[in-house]
Order: sequence, then structure tokens, then C-alpha cells
Amino acid sequence: MKRPPLRIAIAALCLFAACEMPAADGPQQGKNMQLQIGNKTWTVTLENNAAAHAFSQRLPFSAEMTELNGNEKYVYLDQPLPSNPQKIGTIRTGDVMLFGDNCLVLFYRDFSSSYRYTRLGRVSAPSGLARHVGSGPISVSFLSE
Repeated sequence: MKRPPLRIAIAALCLFAACEMPAADGPQQGKNMQLQIGNKTWTVTLENNAAAHAFSQRLPFSAEMTELNGNEKYVYLDQPLPSNPQKIGTIRTGDVMLFGDNCLVLFYRDFSSSYRYTRLGRVSAPSGLARHVGSGPISVSFLSE
């Protein structure tokens, strides 16, 4: 019996390996957390990546977030998260991202940026977020849904 050519064997191996590939980054189907600021709560759709998964394992998480540049609130985490920073280009109101591996950022205005972030999630309906966060530091809680 003749053996299959090496090319066929390699192609078959690649096909089977592709079936085992993890899903690409993007929103996780059905995976959410809650963002609570004062008496207002928003749903955050989590990204499908290691950083979002690791952050969700730390919930509930509460912190005082500091104002920066009139478009974001941030807080440094006690422990780093896995990161895979990408050049985002356009930041959208409601984006929740990781700067470096330990700086959690909540964006409340749209703008262009050349910085690199790891996406954690996005507020599903960010209407009123900018008005609610105000111009100073805020206390926030991220909660399991």
C-alpha cells in the first residue's frame, strides 16, 4: 500500500490543529458584568480574551477611579492581568480597557488615540455615562451578572 504524500499529511494535520484554535478576541457571547457608579448600573459585555476572563475572576471589584484628560477614569490594580495590547485607534464611550498590565481604564468620551490597550469589555448602552461620572474621582464597582 502506498503512503499518502507528505503534503496531504501536513494539510490534514493543519486542519485538525485549526479545530483546536481558541476563538479570536471579540465580545463573549452571553458573558457580562455590571458596572455600578452610585445608584446607576450598566451592563458591560466582556471581550473573549485572557485579560477579560482573568478580570471577571476577580469580581466583585470596587475602587476609587481617578480622572484623566476629561475622557477617562483609571485605577491601578494590585495584581497584573494578562495583556495583549493593540493599537485601538478610536476609543468609544463605554470602553473598558487595560493599559499596560495593571491599569484599568473606563472611557466616557469618544476620541482617537495612538496608545495601545487590551480590551476588557464595553458598556452595552453607554448613554448618560459621561454625565454620571462627572469631572473628578469616582467610586465604582464591577460586579458579576
